[in-house]
Amino acid sequence: MFDEDQLPLLEVRGLSKQFGGVQVLKGVDLQVRSGEVHCVMGQNGAGKSTLIKTLSGVYEPDGGVILWEGQEVSLPHPTEALGLGIATMYQELDVVDGLTVTENIFLGHENASGGILRVREANALTRELLKRLGHSRLSPSAEVGSLSAANKQIVSLARALSRDTKLIIMDEPSAILDSGEVANLFRVIRELTAQGIAVVYISHRLEEIRQIGDRISVLKDGKSTASGLQVAETSRSELVRLMTGRDVENVFPPRHPPSPDAPVVLDVEDLELQGEFRKVSFHIKAGEILGFAGLVGSKRSEILETICGVRKPTSGRISVNGKRLRPGSVPAAVKAGIGLSPEERKSQGLILDEPVFKNVTLSTFERFARGGYLNEKAERDAARDQITALELRPADPDRPTRTLSGGNQQKILLARWVVHGTPVLLLDEPTRGVDVGARAEIYTLIRRLAADGAAIIVVSSEIEEVLGLADKVLVIDDGNVLVETNPSDIDEHGVLDLIMKGSAA
Repeated sequence: MFDEDQLPLLEVRGLSKQFGGVQVLKGVDLQVRSGEVHCVMGQNGAGKSTLIKTLSGVYEPDGGVILWEGQEVSLPHPTEALGLGIATMYQELDVVDGLTVTENIFLGHENASGGILRVREANALTRELLKRLGHSRLSPSAEVGSLSAANKQIVSLARALSRDTKLIIMDEPSAILDSGEVANLFRVIRELTAQGIAVVYISHRLEEIRQIGDRISVLKDGKSTASGLQVAETSRSELVRLMTGRDVENVFPPRHPPSPDAPVVLDVEDLELQGEFRKVSFHIKAGEILGFAGLVGSKRSEILETICGVRKPTSGRISVNGKRLRPGSVPAAVKAGIGLSPEERKSQGLILDEPVFKNVTLSTFERFARGGYLNEKAERDAARDQITALELRPADPDRPTRTLSGGNQQKILLARWVVHGTPVLLLDEPTRGVDVGARAEIYTLIRRLAADGAAIIVVSSEIEEVLGLADKVLVIDDGNVLVETNPSDIDEHGVLDLIMKGSAA
């Protein structure tokens, strides 16, 4: 536990940074003490990533002061930050799949003599690091590409500790983990802080901040709205107000279930994919939201991928508006009116270097083709209509998609299927990496699409999100549907209890 009276390990005063005339950081203050977990929160676009990269030596600030152990320092390059003892774990893990665990841990500062890697000694050091992190069963010689996301994260953390690290910055470390893996991460963090190491923990998840944080700082529009608040003494509503500048009392909009005589849009009967899931059956009416509740690895995403044709089922039937869908064909699924917003939107759903309007019209090119050429004006006009309707920020159809926040990138995926006129939307983790303010906007958009007649499936690792959005819920575990229920008849504890029991009985 940290000492509140001790000299800060890291102190930031009035930090500023601009890119191309756009002021991204406008005066950020931060104090981090040894042995504490200092959480940093803010909406997408608040300046968190720029702050992290400034403290890591990726960017040089335009103004302000950085103090390390009471002395003003300059961090013009990551090597300077690492030399002081500042290590960063980015959300997109920077491990190399083709190398071993040991090779990844010592990448850039290899344990070598005369240009030759001392493999035995390096493996021994790796075992010590893994033991320190409670993962002594992980083999130093294992190829990192074969590891789970949670174990890759442990490798990244071991790499940070392979140097004389005093401060570890963790950017959304729980985004790829299930609840059990998050609990193990928190155990590791507590052990590190007990050894005097400071942790700066970046997260959108308010419940995680409550569990792991000691103090918290909040950014909004590149400025500090709060610095060093005690987590235990700060209410959820106050944090939301500090991040958004407004009160977000009702995160989930009111439900408007479909009428009893609404037509069935999507009908799935005894769908099965050998080795993945078995006998999945359900139907969704126009205007209805179905939620899949389950833990990471429960095969929820695999079911969605089979419905939209990415995977070919072993058996079963999928029908859209009464017409049977040809299985295992993405073009057939899109033509029938099924649209998927994938879990990994950056790598699977978006072309990041293309402008916004190209991503919006990606599945509807034939509508904008004239004589074998795309009519870009028509594309822009269609995209601009959705940019306005979905309140995309900034409202620029030519802006590179990569430069938008996670919440706005998610809106682009929704806009794509709205332009296409898609009656069935499959949304896999639609708010992953999205802040609380943008989440409320996305929830409102999803409800609005349902009100316009779309049949929607929502998959989320956050059970509260599924229960708050859906009109009915399937609880899924290891490829089995345990129960179909009304969200008002079950809570998060009830869902977890069913999963632990492995049956609906």
